[in-house]
Amino acid sequence: MTTQTKTSPAKVLDLQIRRFTVAEYYAMAEAGILTEDDRVELIDGVIVEMAPVGSRHVGVVNGFNRAFTEAVGRRAVVQVQSPIQLDDGTEPQPDLALLQERADLYASGHAGPQDVLLLIEVADSSVGYDRNEKLPRYARAGIPEVWLTLLPEDMVESHTEPTDNGYRVTRRFRPGDVLRPDCFDDIEIPVEAILPGQS
Repeated sequence: MTTQTKTSPAKVLDLQIRRFTVAEYYAMAEAGILTEDDRVELIDGVIVEMAPVGSRHVGVVNGFNRAFTEAVGRRAVVQVQSPIQLDDGTEPQPDLALLQERADLYASGHAGPQDVLLLIEVADSSVGYDRNEKLPRYARAGIPEVWLTLLPEDMVESHTEPTDNGYRVTRRFRPGDVLRPDCFDDIEIPVEAILPGQS
């Protein structure tokens, strides 16, 4: 008679996780293990699958892109859904980033925390992940301002004054309010222009 030994969840949790560096992450892409169709990002060395993007999410990102592209001109680079390398093991892909102007438009290398003026995440099903996992990492990296756009609540949260323990200041904006990024005091974006509601 043979007996089967079940592995308890606690034992599984004792296993070591193999974390990857940004260089190894890109080596996987070069080897074809990861492809351009894989919606993933690297967070603390772990490859995380990103949530599917719905049409409202796309519309909100496009709204921010249009508003900032028209407002900043050549004073900054508006980057959509592209990597920001926070450290050797973390490279998220925020929905939109406002970056310091650079002549090569970041062709020679991904932006780092020192290049970022503002990050924007648009969250529907990923609200908890964006708030609890990504936002603290942005703060620790010194990203000066993050807007977390909460689609289920028709609200934008502005997070400023980063510390190692998170952002000191959180402000909430709803339709009827006006968004003003700290990096450009001449830019005003009505919330209803970005979050016009669901049709």
